[in-house]
Amino acid sequence: MAARLTIADLEARIGHRFKNHADLKRAITHASATKTGDHLSHYERLEFLGDRVLGLCISQMLFRAFPNAREGELSVRLNALVSGNTCAEIADEIGLADFIKTGSDVKRLTGKRMRSVRADVVESLIAALYLDGGLAVAEKFVEKFWHARLHDDAAFIQDSKTALQEWAHVHADTTPSYTITDRSGPDHDPVFTVDVKLGKIKGAQGKGRSKRAAEQEAAQIILLREGAWVQDELGVIREKNA
Repeated sequence: MAARLTIADLEARIGHRFKNHADLKRAITHASATKTGDHLSHYERLEFLGDRVLGLCISQMLFRAFPNAREGELSVRLNALVSGNTCAEIADEIGLADFIKTGSDVKRLTGKRMRSVRADVVESLIAALYLDGGLAVAEKFVEKFWHARLHDDAAFIQDSKTALQEWAHVHADTTPSYTITDRSGPDHDPVFTVDVKLGKIKGAQGKGRSKRAAEQEAAQIILLREGAWVQDELGVIREKNA
């Protein structure tokens, strides 16, 4: 029989020893596991804070890593790196499912709903780290688990293009059409300009250091303008009502 995992085991996985375990225990507790449903007994408030801390940490990493990138490209990369899918992947790397406390009804849930819970706990954990050791501790955690994804273009090129195509299927009688209209800069650091057209809907223009990055920015501009996506005060972009 496998030994029961402890808080010390979780600390070893995330690489930080907490001075106080109260916030850490709260960060891994789902509302369904609490008897009273009191908002201070589960992770939702921590999730709110952790989402903002993660956005700041990733923004700083991107700002340093891509000194020549335009705001649009940085925004698309940020959106991918703080997404629920990415946070759930981090949760699975750490093995957080072994530690999350839930009620029996939630334990039976699978698929997208449980992925969302795992992603929420990652944000809550970041908040607990921030409260226990300050921004430097939170940054160390984010650097450890997000660094390899920072330059992963395949991950960041996720999906304003796909989202626009899906949106257009419902709201427009055509599919998006992308055209390179300009290429400037030296060969080792080019800048591409791409126009996207979408039937009667006003098009948009994006720029990026690759054709795909420019296409993503152009698609993102339409999604934001048409209200399919929204951008918060930290620059994080999400589907409306997501």
